[in-house]
Amino acid sequence: MPWRNFGLSGGTWPNLVSMFFDQADRFGDAPVLWAKKDGAYRPMSWRQVADQVGGLRRGLKSLGVEPGDRVVVVSENRPEWLIADLAIMAAGAITVPAYVTNTVENHLHVLVDSGAETVIVSTDRLAGRLLPAAEKAPDLRSVVIMSPLPGAAGRRITVTTWAETIEGPGTGDDTITEVSRLGRDDTACIIYTSGTGGAPKGVMLSHGAILHNCAGAAEMLKELGLDEEVFLSFLPLSHSYEHTVGQFVPLSIAAQIYYAEGTETLAANMVEVCPTIMTAVPRFYETLHARILRGVRKAGGIQEKLFMKALDLGRRRLQQPDGLTLGQKLADALLDKLVRDKVRRRFGGRLKALVSGGAPLNPDIGLFFTALGVRILQGYGLTEAAPIISVNRPGDVKMNTVGPPMSGVEVKIAEDGEILVKGELVMQGYWRNADATNEIIRDGWLHTGDIGEFDADGHITITDRKKDIIVNSGGENFSPQRIEGVLTLETEIAQAMVYGDKRPHLVGLLVPDGEWMKNWARDRGKSADLSLLGKDEDFRKAIGGAVERVNGRLSKIEKLRRFTLADAPFTIDNGQLTPTMKIRRHKIKEAYGERLESLYG
Repeated sequence: MPWRNFGLSGGTWPNLVSMFFDQADRFGDAPVLWAKKDGAYRPMSWRQVADQVGGLRRGLKSLGVEPGDRVVVVSENRPEWLIADLAIMAAGAITVPAYVTNTVENHLHVLVDSGAETVIVSTDRLAGRLLPAAEKAPDLRSVVIMSPLPGAAGRRITVTTWAETIEGPGTGDDTITEVSRLGRDDTACIIYTSGTGGAPKGVMLSHGAILHNCAGAAEMLKELGLDEEVFLSFLPLSHSYEHTVGQFVPLSIAAQIYYAEGTETLAANMVEVCPTIMTAVPRFYETLHARILRGVRKAGGIQEKLFMKALDLGRRRLQQPDGLTLGQKLADALLDKLVRDKVRRRFGGRLKALVSGGAPLNPDIGLFFTALGVRILQGYGLTEAAPIISVNRPGDVKMNTVGPPMSGVEVKIAEDGEILVKGELVMQGYWRNADATNEIIRDGWLHTGDIGEFDADGHITITDRKKDIIVNSGGENFSPQRIEGVLTLETEIAQAMVYGDKRPHLVGLLVPDGEWMKNWARDRGKSADLSLLGKDEDFRKAIGGAVERVNGRLSKIEKLRRFTLADAPFTIDNGQLTPTMKIRRHKIKEAYGERLESLYG
């Protein structure tokens, strides 16, 4: 069935819940949400989801939820996440997503700062970290859990189950009446930033801001020839990127959403689901890039030769469209069947585009996948912009850019190179933080904190975060993200942080690649324990060889003079990665600052 002309768009729907109910009326018993149950994906129809949204909305009202109240959601990606989100908004309340990786302290910050009255949590495991914080949050009255919770009695707060809370199926006139009162200027959600530079702040996003993103995304995706689209959701829905692009954009174009079981089963889920569109962060592509290359090198022989030839010809075709000879064009077409089809099957075989966002994508990684027949559309945004600001168009991809601004988005470059943004997508402000709001929004312009420029075709190139730029003692500026991206392309290096602000030269903190490290240690009869290998001179020389290769591609002032090895990988659990896999520089500096400074001794 061809992509439908819905009559309404993100530009004219009054609010997100009306958008959903309008689509539910149109597509009724057609499937929309899919989740694994008893080993197989099972669907929920638009009508079934609408019934649960209406029932949960009434249940939340019975718990005392009023318009403007904040309701926190703590859940892995699943149909109930979307149902809860829409039911909260349908009650006139505000959704406050929280990461499933939050510690008790993280939860307490969100609960207290937002002044949440109610929390919806999915499992007893997640409730184990939430409830101790909930008991300390002065405004919290009730918790709704999607599965029965042992030992819930005797608590200060009321704990009820999802099934007990839902008050009968059906949308009902009362729901439609309340939803009709919501306008585009009403606050839909408060999404807490991932805290790369300090305590997370609550970003207030209106219904109009997210609908504005949906309209721009639909316009861009229509260039792919949209039909019966299938999204595979695996990034955390508590992040603005997945919340908009993995949830509301699919609803706005009547696509189906499948929920991945987890990152460890993602490869299998892609083959099962056969998605047509996926969103991911650069770390996903970097990991897959390394895994594919390891597999190819391990296979060796003719397979490796064919793969590398396909990669080489694909790159040439992209970089020099008229540069292939007739013989090379014929070979390229043959390799498309022999090699690229196998790569595409890793993603299910129907993929139209992977959309990359959340952090800068190394152009070499993007070129790698595109040359192998997998289209990557890199975009740019931030939570404070709901989050999409710009994205490459399918017919005009420039891998070293983040594409032109989305429709209806004004972008200009300030005198100091900072990217400024204006439009309905801009946040309403930081929750209960007027000073921080006034600092980032001036005269209607959102000051992104990113440095960039327009090229001759109107595409935006991001050079770095304004706050992350390293200025050495000689006054020269460096982009640490660019250097880190080049370092992690090496087989030996999984993660890196470049250091050197106000210092005479750059040094680095490196995390060896786990698979490479195991192989290196096994071949030499040594333990693959990083704490031991970090002191092994031969091991450090091997890592040093990778650094020297990178230095050969960098300018003199960008080279790493010295490096040290981290004690363990940067992870979400140790607080050194955000949930979307960006490094938390301030946390890493807290842990390794003295060691990095000692490299200048």
